[in-house]
Amino acid sequence: MELFLMKGIQLLLSLSLLIVLHELGHFIPAKLFKTRVEKFFLFFDVKFALFKKKVGDTEYGIGWLPLGGYVKISGMIDESMDTEQMQEPPKPWEFRSKPAWQRLIIMLGGVTVNLILGFLIYMMILFVWGKNLLPNSSLPMGMGVTELAEEVGFEKGDQILLVDGKPLDIALDINKMLLIRSVKEVKVERANGNQITLPIPEDIGDRMFESGELSILYPRLPAIVDSVLTDKAAAETGIKNGDKIIAANGIPIEDTTDLRNFNNDNANQTIQYVVARNESIDTLSITLDGEGKMGIMHKNSIQLNQVELSLAESITEGFSYGYWTLYDYVAQFKYVFTKKGASQLGGFGAIGSLFPDYWDWRGFWASTAFISIILAFMNLLPIPALDGGHVMFLLYEMISGRKPNDKFMEYAQMAGFFLLLALVIYANGNDLFRFFSS
Repeated sequence: MELFLMKGIQLLLSLSLLIVLHELGHFIPAKLFKTRVEKFFLFFDVKFALFKKKVGDTEYGIGWLPLGGYVKISGMIDESMDTEQMQEPPKPWEFRSKPAWQRLIIMLGGVTVNLILGFLIYMMILFVWGKNLLPNSSLPMGMGVTELAEEVGFEKGDQILLVDGKPLDIALDINKMLLIRSVKEVKVERANGNQITLPIPEDIGDRMFESGELSILYPRLPAIVDSVLTDKAAAETGIKNGDKIIAANGIPIEDTTDLRNFNNDNANQTIQYVVARNESIDTLSITLDGEGKMGIMHKNSIQLNQVELSLAESITEGFSYGYWTLYDYVAQFKYVFTKKGASQLGGFGAIGSLFPDYWDWRGFWASTAFISIILAFMNLLPIPALDGGHVMFLLYEMISGRKPNDKFMEYAQMAGFFLLLALVIYANGNDLFRFFSS
C-alpha cells in the first residue's frame, strides 16, 4: 500500500505540473492574440469543480476527475461541445475570428511547451546529477546471449565495442538500439580477444518484439551469494553471503544464468554445489524446491560510473538525450498496431510504474521528462479532440482556403472523444488485467 501511495503521489504531482504547463501553452498565445479564454482547469470538472474562481474573463479551477485538463477558448469547437456559441455571429475576440496562422500557433502551444519542457528537464538532470556511464570495463564477463542473439552471430562473453561505428555510454543500451534504431552493424570483442564486426539483419527489431526477447544480450554476472533466505533450503546447509557457486553436480557454473538454467532443469532434486569461499573450496548438498529455487539472492555487481558535466555539456547532452527519447518512442509506436503491441498498452498504472519506489528527485524528474515528451507526441496525433486533430483541420484550411463546416467539426470532435475514451478504458483495462493476473 505504501509503494502504491508513493508512486501515486509522484504520478499526480507530475501530471498536474505537465497539464498546467501544457494548457499554459494554449493560454498564453491565445491571450497574446487577444482571444478570450473562458476557462482554465486542471483536471475535468464534470458536473462540479473542487475549486474555481473567476478573474477577468477567465474562470480558473481544479476539477475532480484527474484525466487531464483544458482551456475553453471562445468560438472554438472543443471538448466542451458548446455549439450554442457557434450559432451566433463571430465576435472579434473569438478563436474562429482569428487568422488561421494565429489559430495554428494557439493549438501547437501545448505540444511545444511539453516538448521543450522535456528537453529542459533532461538538461537540468545532467547538470545537477551528472551523466551515468556503463562501459565494458564494468562488465568484465561480457554479455550473455539468448537463442535469437546467437542466430544473429553474438557469442557468450562478447563485449560491445561499437554500434554503427560509435561507442555506447551504457553498454546495455544495445538491446534498445537493436529493437528500434535500425542498427546496421555491431563490432564486438570475443572472450578470446578477437574483434569482429557483425552485420545485423534488418528485421531484428521485429523478431525481438514478436519473440518477446526484448533483451537478447544481458550482462553476465558471477554466481555470488548476496543474501540467504532463512526459510529456504540453502540456509540449512551453511551457505554464506559472498560465496561463489562454481559448479553443480560436476557441471561448471560460470554465471548466474548458468545457475538459474541448471536449477530450473533440476527442480525437486538434491544437488551437489561446489562453492568458493575466500581461498577455500567446499561442497554443499542442497535440495531444490518445486520451482528450482535454492533460497539465495545473487549479488548485483554492476556499478554505474558517474561523470559531472558542465552547463554547456549538459545542454548538448540533454538535447541529444531528449531527441533520442522522442525518436525511440516514435519508432516503437508502430508496434501499437500489432496484436501483441495492443495487448501491452498501458494506462495510469503503467505510467505510475515509471516512477521510483521511493522518493527520489532524479527519478521523479526523469519520469516527468519522459512523460512530457510522450504527451507532446501523443497530443500531436491527427485525432479529433486532440491538438493534432485541430492542427490537421487548420492545415487543411490553410492549404485549401476553406474551413470545415461547424457541423462536420462537431461530429469529428464527438468521434474523436469516444475514440479516446475507448482507448483510455482499454489501456487501463490492460493495467487491471496485468495486476490481477500477476
